[in-house]
Order: sequence, then structure tokens, then C-alpha cells
Amino acid sequence: MDKLKRVLSGRDAEEPSGLAEVIDATSLGWGTRVKGFVACFAIGCLCSLLGSCLLWVPKKGLILFAVFYTLGNIASIGSTLFLMGPMKQLKRMFEPTRLIATIVMLLCLILTLCSAFWWRKEGLALLFCIFQFFALAWYSISFIPFARDAVKKCFLVCLS
Repeated sequence: MDKLKRVLSGRDAEEPSGLAEVIDATSLGWGTRVKGFVACFAIGCLCSLLGSCLLWVPKKGLILFAVFYTLGNIASIGSTLFLMGPMKQLKRMFEPTRLIATIVMLLCLILTLCSAFWWRKEGLALLFCIFQFFALAWYSISFIPFARDAVKKCFLVCLS
């Protein structure tokens, strides 16, 4: 468990320095981080579920779905900030191995909200929500070693 804590907090192979001691003194404890992660992730799941229920509301249902689904995904992504910390999360998001997945995911989040509020195109908002789902899934599996390769191979086997 200590190894997991060190890896997630970014102190896997580093020797403690003066700066690390200051950061440790002012940062959240491991238990608080896990509680924050669970709470933020639960809020994200709740928003996504609420958005799915609001999909069937007449007239404004699709717009409400797009908004709540996007907010749910943002909260779910934000939940990992509690485990890793904001700077490490941002560094890992923009590593070369997941740069494209991050950009596509963030672009889908933005385009979903743009299509719901500014362009007022419900069909486009639904399409971007679907893209958002796949982009977030692809982004998420980039944190699991060899998961992308496994998904690609499974997809190729299913096609042949």
C-alpha cells in the first residue's frame, strides 16, 4: 500500500527534499485524498445518471442530458486530482502517450457544451456525447499498461 501511495503521489524513486517536506506538510493526508476521490467520483456518476434520466424530458431533455453528462465526466476526471495531485495529473494527461486522447476528450467536452448552448443542435450534442464516451474510455485505458493494445487486438479479431 505504501508503494501505491508513493507512485500516485509522484514520489516513487525520489529522495525527500526540503520542497517535498513542505508539500507533504501542506497537502492532504492519504485518507482524505481517498475520501475526496470517492466523493468527487460519486458526484460525477450521479450527474451522468441524472443526465441520462433527463434525456427523456420533453423539449429541453437532450440539452440537459448533454450538460449533466459533461459535468459528470468533468467531475469523474477531477476525482483523480485527489489521488495524484493537480500538477502530476496535468503532467500525466499531456504525456506523449496520451496527448491525442487528452486533446480529443477535452475537445469533445467543449463541443458538447457548444452544441447544446450556442449552436442549439440537439443531434450534434448527442453525437458529441457519444464521442465523449469513447474519448473518455480511450483516455482512461491509457493509464492501464498494455490496455490499448489489448483493445485494438480484440477489435481486430471481432472485425475479422
